[in-house]
Amino acid sequence: MDTPQSPDKWQERFDFFEKNGCPASKEYMAALKELNFKKRILINVNIFAFFFGVIYFFCTGLWKKGLILLVSWIAFIFALSMIEDMAGAYFVDRMSIPLSIFFGFICSRIANYAHYLKKTKGIDNWNPFEGILFK
Repeated sequence: MDTPQSPDKWQERFDFFEKNGCPASKEYMAALKELNFKKRILINVNIFAFFFGVIYFFCTGLWKKGLILLVSWIAFIFALSMIEDMAGAYFVDRMSIPLSIFFGFICSRIANYAHYLKKTKGIDNWNPFEGILFK
């Protein structure tokens, strides 16, 4: 699928999604297993989204999904802090780095397919997990 002004790596991702469907589909998983490690990373993970999180979403025009991810993250941290206060145990300080890595991983997995949906299908909604968790 030719998308105007798409660099080669994005074109390769878009073609893969167009041919094999969403990441939640069995066809996608089967096709992904046939690729080498470097291609799997190219299709599955967005390094910039991993390191910059919701800022990446805002800068690439996926601000709706970025806003939902940001609000979800704040609510998650707030809930953990409340549990901490009620339990009298303080573990968020020790868990901040693993939780940040986890959030970066979520952003990196969502970014490529969300970008594909916006650029090729014109779908720009508020659901960041569309096609990622469920068909």
